Amino acid sequence: MDLSRRLKPNHLKLIDEIAKKQKLQLAAEALSISQPAASRMLADIETNMGTPLFVRHPRWMELTQAGQAVLRHVRVVLWELETLEAEVESIAGGRSGVVRVGAVTGPAVGCLMPALRKVKDESPDIETTIEVGPSVQLVRGLREGRLDFIIARLTPEQDSSEFHVYPARSERVTLLVRDTHPLAGVPDLPLEAVAGYEWVIQERGSPIRQAVEAAFLEAGTPVPANVSNSSSLLIVLSIIAQADVISPQSEEVAEILTGSALGARLVALQMACDMTVSPYFVLSNRSQQLPRASERVLKEVLKRL
Repeated sequence: MDLSRRLKPNHLKLIDEIAKKQKLQLAAEALSISQPAASRMLADIETNMGTPLFVRHPRWMELTQAGQAVLRHVRVVLWELETLEAEVESIAGGRSGVVRVGAVTGPAVGCLMPALRKVKDESPDIETTIEVGPSVQLVRGLREGRLDFIIARLTPEQDSSEFHVYPARSERVTLLVRDTHPLAGVPDLPLEAVAGYEWVIQERGSPIRQAVEAAFLEAGTPVPANVSNSSSLLIVLSIIAQADVISPQSEEVAEILTGSALGARLVALQMACDMTVSPYFVLSNRSQQLPRASERVLKEVLKRL
């Protein structure tokens, strides 16, 4: 018997309804079919099974031993089909599913996390995976299909035609120090005032590092020489807590770190000039259809740019 090809969902539902109601007429009514059609369907099922599933009494129907075995499996299959239907509808509607996104640190804090929070509050069943890292790493993840969309920068050698590119914005750099730093609270600080202090900053070639160095060069001021290199925010916070060290961070990250919610004792220096990082973009793969849940997150991100 090739039951997987012969039996259809309506066959399974008929078996279940007859077992519940113990009358063929009532089972037929529950399925909105005629009693003769239900009788023919049951006969076909029993022929395919090679054995009767019900004993026909004058006023009711009783499961045979084989029918009891079949019913156990029928109800498992029907439950799985109902669960599958609900799950597919939920995924298609963007109420569940997996969202895999990536961002450089600033926009990850400033717009990606609020967007994810909004969608998660509305649809708790959505599972999110967030990767924060340098743009080169994120673009690689997007190309490989590991990420649905990213917020990152494109280097000149990268072909933007591979992606859907949504315009975003530039980042501003904020210089963070502990609240006991000698320059904390001093207004309109020139670059000369901060150049002689120790700095902890991202490695050479990083966008924030480039923005800081460009600002010093444009002002004709020597670039800080006493520098520790680290892209780890945990390391940065540890160093700042122990000494009068300056750390450049994106404005979004600085707002979080100086906020009272974290109980941090960090402040932003009041600089006379602005330092701006090259713009980032929201990128998705042209060859990859976004899942509905990821589309919802993308829309929320774009609202916040």
